Amino acid sequence: MSSGNEILYIKGEKNTEVKEPNVTLGDILTMECSNSSIMNRIKPLRILKIPKKEQHRYVVSVLKIIECIHREIPGLQIQNEGESDLIITYEGEKKRNAIWQGIKVVVVAGITFIGAAFSIMAFNNDVSVTKMFSRIYLLLTGEESNGFTLIELTYCIGLIVGILIFFNHLGRKKFTADPTPMEVEMRLYENDIQETLIEAYARKEKEVDVDYGRFLVAVVGLASGFAVAAGLFSFIIGLGVVSDFADRTHTGKHVIAV
Repeated sequence: MSSGNEILYIKGEKNTEVKEPNVTLGDILTMECSNSSIMNRIKPLRILKIPKKEQHRYVVSVLKIIECIHREIPGLQIQNEGESDLIITYEGEKKRNAIWQGIKVVVVAGITFIGAAFSIMAFNNDVSVTKMFSRIYLLLTGEESNGFTLIELTYCIGLIVGILIFFNHLGRKKFTADPTPMEVEMRLYENDIQETLIEAYARKEKEVDVDYGRFLVAVVGLASGFAVAAGLFSFIIGLGVVSDFADRTHTGKHVIAV
């Protein structure tokens, strides 16, 4: 069968997960060709055999894929529309322990919660928020603050509102279609891992009713909490600590939902 005039279009994603140790071209590539018989011959071709032990990641160059195709169909024109290096992640058929997975999610969520709470307390203590609120309360109402007034209450509410808005979700419900900061950070972390794997492969040559004063107090407290939540949690997310910990414990999807 002549294949000199046929063109095979292939597209591979940067990272592909497989469940079977015998990885074929059909598992990692999307193909298109006017001659369907060519695709039927190419899809079963094995490109990689993975030992059945544990999770592995391999990098396969598109040049190796083209070489594999040409061994089967010499002279076939191939046009790559995807990545030049493909990362293949093998997880295998392993049973997940729901109890252990739940424990890991609780631990990661607990550490994140405690760390965030400690950061808020450290920030409040560092900038003397209590003294500042006492002075604002005295200025606006003419009364001495007892340490827990309307301004502190609305400040806490502002923190909660700020966290919900800037994290863009409550539980599994998102307020907008945009990805949350946690999702963005996780994707950036995954991209960094993929780039590192590809570079390592290249190096190895493998491929209420209140008066006016109290109303101002409430506004100040709400706005303060909102602003602190925005800055603080942007800083925490920017450090990448949560995303790194979630990735290492394989709880990223669950932590995002929590």
